[in-house]
Amino acid sequence: MKSKRKRTAAVLYNKPTSITTASDLSHQENLAKKEGDDHGSGELVLVAPPIASSYNDRIRPVLDAVDKLRNLAVMEEGVQLPTIVVVGDQSSGKSSVIESLAGINLPRGQGICTRVPLIMRLQNHSSPLPELFLEYDKKVVRTDEEHVSQAINKATQVIAGPGKKISKTPLTLVVKKKGIPDLTMVDLPGITRVPVHGQPENIYDQIKDIIMEYIKPEESIIINVLSATVDFPTCESIRMSQSVDKTGERTLAVVTKSDKSPEGLKEKVTADDVHIGLGYVCVRNRVGNESYEDARVAEAKLFESHPLLSKIDKSIVGIPVLAQKLMEIQARSIARNLTDIVKKINDKLSHNISEFKTLPKAMSSMAESMSSFMRVIGQVKESLRKILLRGEFDEYPNDKKMHCKARLVEILNDFFCDLKECPQSNPTRDFLMDEIKYLEEAKEISLPNFFSRTIFLSILQEKVNGISSIPTDFVETLWSYIEEVVMTVLMSHVQNYYQLQLSAKRAGLNLIEKMKENSMKWVSEVVEMEKLTDYTCNPEFEIEYKKLMAQKDAFMRNVYSCNSMNIEGLGLVDLVNPSKSPHLLPQAFDLRMKMVAYWNIVLTRFVDSMALHLQLSVHKLVNDHLERELVAQMMAPDGNGLEKMMDESPLVATKRAKLDGSINKLKECKEILAKIMDRTATTSCGE
Repeated sequence: MKSKRKRTAAVLYNKPTSITTASDLSHQENLAKKEGDDHGSGELVLVAPPIASSYNDRIRPVLDAVDKLRNLAVMEEGVQLPTIVVVGDQSSGKSSVIESLAGINLPRGQGICTRVPLIMRLQNHSSPLPELFLEYDKKVVRTDEEHVSQAINKATQVIAGPGKKISKTPLTLVVKKKGIPDLTMVDLPGITRVPVHGQPENIYDQIKDIIMEYIKPEESIIINVLSATVDFPTCESIRMSQSVDKTGERTLAVVTKSDKSPEGLKEKVTADDVHIGLGYVCVRNRVGNESYEDARVAEAKLFESHPLLSKIDKSIVGIPVLAQKLMEIQARSIARNLTDIVKKINDKLSHNISEFKTLPKAMSSMAESMSSFMRVIGQVKESLRKILLRGEFDEYPNDKKMHCKARLVEILNDFFCDLKECPQSNPTRDFLMDEIKYLEEAKEISLPNFFSRTIFLSILQEKVNGISSIPTDFVETLWSYIEEVVMTVLMSHVQNYYQLQLSAKRAGLNLIEKMKENSMKWVSEVVEMEKLTDYTCNPEFEIEYKKLMAQKDAFMRNVYSCNSMNIEGLGLVDLVNPSKSPHLLPQAFDLRMKMVAYWNIVLTRFVDSMALHLQLSVHKLVNDHLERELVAQMMAPDGNGLEKMMDESPLVATKRAKLDGSINKLKECKEILAKIMDRTATTSCGE
């Protein structure tokens, strides 16, 4: 009997410039059948192709550049990079998908296997010998395909500790292997709601926080791994991705375990009830100890021959299709974001350089300390002149508290309103009652219808005593506000001089306290002066007094017949009962009208003198007292001394080191991108 020749459908290994898909397999299988017919009948054997990269020489350097930026931790500077993020519920088959793409075994076991963000950098490698290494804890650890799973577990324990706790500190795995796609992905912990033994009660919240941090940026592409055995809308990973990508325009769904639940799968991926903008890819998980090559052959046959799965469009099935889609998505994302990344790095670099220049120069001699100290004093005085004296606010354009001219006018206006609205300033209150009381008590053996000046002064003293707390409160309010302004300006100019801060603060507070004491003493003297004498050369007093006294006859006519009367300049007043002391009414009316006219002069004089005192005090504070107080504090035995200004504060030292590191990092990133941009431009011109 003639032996059958084995027919070989040689599904040829593609060149590195193309990638084999399931449809390619079908086409190549037909070619192989034809070839088999030429050689005789026999069994069909599929030889699985590697997943080869379709990137040409222009794309690989760009991806390398982005990976270099990632390694430099440029994202810590607020610059987001295009990132493929792989998420999925626990047991969704996420690890199997990543293993199939990378061609290596990842840690397996019960519960959460991925306990830290695993950044996987896959690179198609021309050498037949794979290269694998881990980057973590500022070191590089080489490994191989046989031991990579153990190496990942060991590195995870270093980062997240033993047990089953998780950490947001990433671990990087670099895989250089022939036939794998050029991809950089971030594999995140699988989503679980129920903690197992050894996991914290809030494990779900911890995992969610890590996932949201990676999928929220607009630059992130979300790979949502879904099991064909579940309803997609119920998957927690879908809910999370929808919360940040409502339209699904940056989400791709990978459906695993297609062979476990083929019924209705075609309808599920075509109906798209969960809005997957980048589409679906259905795959078959590797089973048991299958080699990756055997798994791909089995996958191709499954989607070719299964009565249900074969009806799914070949453009959305298989790991090779997934690899191709991911590379295309990655290329588009990088191209779309590259210009913006360059701009953000340039902006951040300019900002950090400007901030670095504002740091005080490290001092090494007394001469430098003295020079810096005098410069600080000059800057403080100039700022206060602008803010307090000239009313400029360009240094604090959006802080209304520091627009001092306007705020001081408001404080003065409030003071005047308090004086005008207090009971002592109400001209109709107890109309003529106080005057009659004082006239009754001032009776003496003398001619009738005369009243002593002592009566007027007694009434005046009582009224001034009644308002004496208002000027005092005004001084408290005034200097509290000035203290806030002065200390804000002062501390802003000494914030970088650690040893100067304490002395400057003490000097500022002491000076304000002295100025406030002087103002308190001055206002007390003003109040006492107003009580001692009744004098004014203001013609408004005579004018107002005569206008009020012109209504005396009308008042005397109505006082016996009316309960109230409208007096021009006072308003409606309740009339007193004249039966008790009718003979004192003319004198009482005269006293009240004289007091009303004079009281307006007193209130105006209070406000005017307060305004003048304020201006003088602020002028002296800025131009004379502040510098002397600062120097006195610095030179005092318990002061910090000029020599101590040479000691840089821990805060400034830390800030200087941080900015220096950031600037160097951003410069390196800028150089990396500049080379890529130049290369891209040169290539484009060559075409």
